[in-house]
Amino acid sequence: MSTAKVVTILHPSSAVNNIVNDASGNVAVGNDLTVTGALVPSSSFKRNRIINGNMLIDQRGSATTPATSSYTYTTDRWAYEGSVASKASVGQNYNSITPPAGFSKYLGAASSSAYSVTSTDYFNIQQPIEGLNIFDLAWGTASAKTVTLSFWVYSSLTGTFGGSLRNGAANYSYPFSYTISSANTWTYTTITVAGPTAGTWPTDNSKALTVIFSLGMGSTYSGTAGAWAATNYLSATGAVSVVGTNGATFYITGVQLEVGTKATPYEMQIYSDQLAQCQRYYYVANTNSGGNLLYGSLWIGSQAFYLAPYPVTMRTRPSCTYTYSTGSFTADYGTASQAQLYTNSVSTNGVSLSAFAASAEL
Repeated sequence: MSTAKVVTILHPSSAVNNIVNDASGNVAVGNDLTVTGALVPSSSFKRNRIINGNMLIDQRGSATTPATSSYTYTTDRWAYEGSVASKASVGQNYNSITPPAGFSKYLGAASSSAYSVTSTDYFNIQQPIEGLNIFDLAWGTASAKTVTLSFWVYSSLTGTFGGSLRNGAANYSYPFSYTISSANTWTYTTITVAGPTAGTWPTDNSKALTVIFSLGMGSTYSGTAGAWAATNYLSATGAVSVVGTNGATFYITGVQLEVGTKATPYEMQIYSDQLAQCQRYYYVANTNSGGNLLYGSLWIGSQAFYLAPYPVTMRTRPSCTYTYSTGSFTADYGTASQAQLYTNSVSTNGVSLSAFAASAEL
């Protein structure tokens, strides 16, 4: 049996401080610790490469039942993907269960029928990650870093569940499995993955990595757990199918992906910082709280130009949708920093918006 070890460090003042290293590798400092040299962490800050892993931000604000072959964002940065229509409902705090301690939100999914997946079916919840947020992992090289995925999960079903880490090109993947032993109970899970030395992993603002949790997967997209493969696997072979049981539920929160072989406690962030991270990919504005959504100036006659700055610079020039209160716009010449809207038909009442949304999702 391993026992705790005590390491004695001599302070410059000759005082002695004890640092206890327990059997699990954790270190406890009994007194104040002063570091005069550089403190080098085992993983870079910020640790978590997942955005909104605690499911706190939900700008879209509603549960959804996606259409056939849809790829639909739900809670910010999390998308549902299904090959057949209306087999699951997905949304923030869906079904209103109690989250695990330390969390107030989760992403929930419920099966809409007892559906038997075919070989080419796929149902999952996933988050794509851009290359700028994982380039330091050096994946695809001999220096590839090991990562650990951790999360809290809860289901009405028990057994071996599956998921995958997959590159942006969807041709290199790592199926993983995990076990839920007790139904309707939050279970903390960690999965350590040795970084791949092959495959293509972008280092720019395009999709580089997708973290996937399966809700039901056909054999075409299922592979052996625990090994990298040069193909598009979305889950591990033999994993539980949530969509296979009518009314079955699946809930997840506290998702963290970090460098190293050990999972650390979930990295909580200031709400405004987490919101800004989400707004790099999606931003919605409306007049519910009053104020103007945009400002503009009249050029000549009926021509006008309006600006609507985004709160943060988006990943790329977004696609925008608009809800008009008055008039309409002729064109959008926007950038990643602001919407630039032009009209050549300003009426007496001008042009006004009640809401608009900008999407630069991966």
